[in-house]
Amino acid sequence: MTTQPLFTHYRMGDLVLPNRIVMAPLTRMRAGTHDHVPTALQAEHYAQRAKADLIVTEATAISPDGFGWADTPGLWTSDQVRGWRRVTDAVHAAGGRIVAQLWHTGAISHPNLRGGALPLSASDVNPEQVSVTAAGRVPTVTPRPMTRDEIRQTAADYARAARNALEAGFDGVQILANYLYLLAQFLNKTTNRRTDDYGGEIEDRARILFEVVEAVLNEVEPSRVGVKISPMHEGGPFAANDETLPMAEYAIRELNGYGLSHLLLMGATTDFTGTPLEPLMGDGMFRHFRPIFKGTLIANVQMDAERGNRLINGGLADLVAFGRPFIANPDLVERLRTGAPLAEIDWTTVYASGPNGYSDYPALQPANL
Repeated sequence: MTTQPLFTHYRMGDLVLPNRIVMAPLTRMRAGTHDHVPTALQAEHYAQRAKADLIVTEATAISPDGFGWADTPGLWTSDQVRGWRRVTDAVHAAGGRIVAQLWHTGAISHPNLRGGALPLSASDVNPEQVSVTAAGRVPTVTPRPMTRDEIRQTAADYARAARNALEAGFDGVQILANYLYLLAQFLNKTTNRRTDDYGGEIEDRARILFEVVEAVLNEVEPSRVGVKISPMHEGGPFAANDETLPMAEYAIRELNGYGLSHLLLMGATTDFTGTPLEPLMGDGMFRHFRPIFKGTLIANVQMDAERGNRLINGGLADLVAFGRPFIANPDLVERLRTGAPLAEIDWTTVYASGPNGYSDYPALQPANL
């Protein structure tokens, strides 16, 4: 039988990958509530999915200022480093490779998560989204604009988290620069109304992204550093505008100069019809950006075996990241290889606590494969 492109080897930086299937980052809220330390349950969960050629962890806060989602992990204390070491040891023992996704939530955080203090962002623009607090989901509030010193400190916090990730045994890091979070808040002209060096033209709004990348590269070799970034169309101030695509093109083109490990590019997560991003629907996202980014490109969102094989075979992606399918299928790699049916997700347990719907999904028995 002809080998599927998904199941061919690939070299990414110093990592030799046995297949081209990546486990995408998935927030699951199983870390310590007060100390944000990864647990033994998370070590079990990730080890179960170690047959992926690469695991990207759930988004992980770089600092107390960056923290902004209940029961998610951090990478700024020694206890958190030890917790993550338990996870990376388990994944490596199972034959896998794992990178830490570094996260600053910015305006998506909430005073209830910050001892009453306002969250930080580029400008005082309410993102009109939802904050996930210990008491439940609540509307976001208007954040406080960051000072220049706080911007510099944030870059230093990314660097510290990257250094801690190496100490914790990770094979690399990924900087989260899209969706609704801090770096995206700076890139977006609607949420960034600054008039200093970090606002205004595209190049200035992107300044913080490159300062963060450079700070991380002072701690980690470029071959172990990736970035997740994509143009997106979300609600409120994050609706796509006339600069959404030009900003993404500029940022991704400039990232070529750093020799990074990879770029994780998300396809459309919402309907792009009637927006400036309409040409990027379907495989259009990958057709558009493949010529722009010269390094390893990981395609993500609404992937199945057929689409993943087509993208790799057509040269539109090097690796393919599966998110939701990994939730209920710890043995997803084998199911994709054999064409076995996928288990269904119990959505009531996705953002919950304990092993139910997290580490208790069974693998298919050999007779069923």
